[in-house]
Amino acid sequence: MAPEKEMRDECGAYPMKSGDGLHSYSNNSYFQREVVNASKQLVTEAIVENLDILKSSPSTTIRVADLGCSVGPNTFLAVQNILEAIELKCQNQGLLKSQIPEFQVFFNDQTSNDFNTLLSSLPPNRPYHAACVPGSFYSRLFPNHSLHVVHSSASIHWLSRVPKKVVDRTSPAWNKGRIYYLNAADEVVEAYSAQCAEDMGRFLQARAEEIADGGLMILIFSARPNQIPHSQLIANLINDMLGSCLIDMAKKGIVSEEKLDTFNLPVYHMSPQELEEAVERNGCFSIERMNSISFSSSSLPSLVSTHQKAQAISFHIRAVTEELIKAHFGEEILDQLFDSYSKKLEEEYYSMIESSVLNLCAVLKRKKTMN
Repeated sequence: MAPEKEMRDECGAYPMKSGDGLHSYSNNSYFQREVVNASKQLVTEAIVENLDILKSSPSTTIRVADLGCSVGPNTFLAVQNILEAIELKCQNQGLLKSQIPEFQVFFNDQTSNDFNTLLSSLPPNRPYHAACVPGSFYSRLFPNHSLHVVHSSASIHWLSRVPKKVVDRTSPAWNKGRIYYLNAADEVVEAYSAQCAEDMGRFLQARAEEIADGGLMILIFSARPNQIPHSQLIANLINDMLGSCLIDMAKKGIVSEEKLDTFNLPVYHMSPQELEEAVERNGCFSIERMNSISFSSSSLPSLVSTHQKAQAISFHIRAVTEELIKAHFGEEILDQLFDSYSKKLEEEYYSMIESSVLNLCAVLKRKKTMN
């Protein structure tokens, strides 16, 4: 199998760590959950101020989709925030409780997502009808103009695939000896940026066809501040540090250099400007707001020592990359890799946390379709 096809297949087929075990996503996604909590007020304001579909169709069923839902519980919290905001919007428009439309919620992720865990943990007294929609959100998932609110959190930094050029040995962008674009050649960074632009083009076009006029799309994602180099973003440093651990293992002969040369993370943290440019190229949405999300770590698990903080980051990254790494290098390296990673994170912790962190909440509104 050609390296680029191999990596494309891995990206599409290996989502977050399933189940509810020690290294599962459900037990190691509290950073993402805190971002959802911190964005609640922004989401409420966006829906109350900008959602227009209730004016034209007050009795319709409201359809909400969460793209990149994973296995919970964060998706349920995000949906709860959205539905509460819609109910507040209805109340502000003078609707009685009995007049508030029914809700239908679609949970979307890759076909290999652990939907069994998701469905088994659905809130028992949920005020909505639930359905799962498997498939890549870089393609069409729903009928024309059928959705009213689309939400995606901590998902759109995942590319549809590793850029072809970075695994092509004949390309100037071949990323030999690295797993990421940080500190790589300019051609590698350009290849990642181009893949992100292509993916966002497909993402926005699919949503433009699926979202009703006046509907909203709420995107919450880790971004690179405008004019800030990729090397100053903490998310990039964390990913690159994982790569340095794999390089160390290759030097020791634990993993082969050939395996290392054909592995790259399909992740890119775009800037607000890059999102704005993608929206402008698409032409079907207006950006109603784009706010940074600040949150306190007070509600995170009690992490006193640097060792505990480093281990928490290591567990978090393992939950989102284990399946991808296991498919390429084999399961036998995982414990050793992430033990080494945790130690390296601890050593570099204080220099690392001085880097930039930016979580954004972007609210896009579907423009009226021209007849």
